Amino acid sequence: MPRPGPGRPQVRPHHVICDKGYSSRAIRTWLRGRNIRHTIPERSGQIRNRLRRGSHGGRPPAFDKHLYKRRNVVERCFNRLKQWRGIATRYDKITESYQAAVTLASLLMCA
Repeated sequence: MPRPGPGRPQVRPHHVICDKGYSSRAIRTWLRGRNIRHTIPERSGQIRNRLRRGSHGGRPPAFDKHLYKRRNVVERCFNRLKQWRGIATRYDKITESYQAAVTLASLLMCA
């Protein structure tokens, strides 16, 4: 989004897909306040607590199972990239060299 004054343009994601580690009311409220849609599964303890409170526990947050399943593809890709020692430990000090290594590893994984 272009900024009206000086400074860098704001870059904000349209949608965030997180794991259960980010499942909290504070994070969901923060995302909602910035108009960022989210897909975050609830922890089992949160589900039990909400059900224990009955009608005062509120309704469960929206969760799209099919969209969350697509997150697995990204996680597996990162896992395969991290098997390359130079990428996992970030030996390259120059950004261009590191990006070239990631690109090369990605091309070799696809072949």
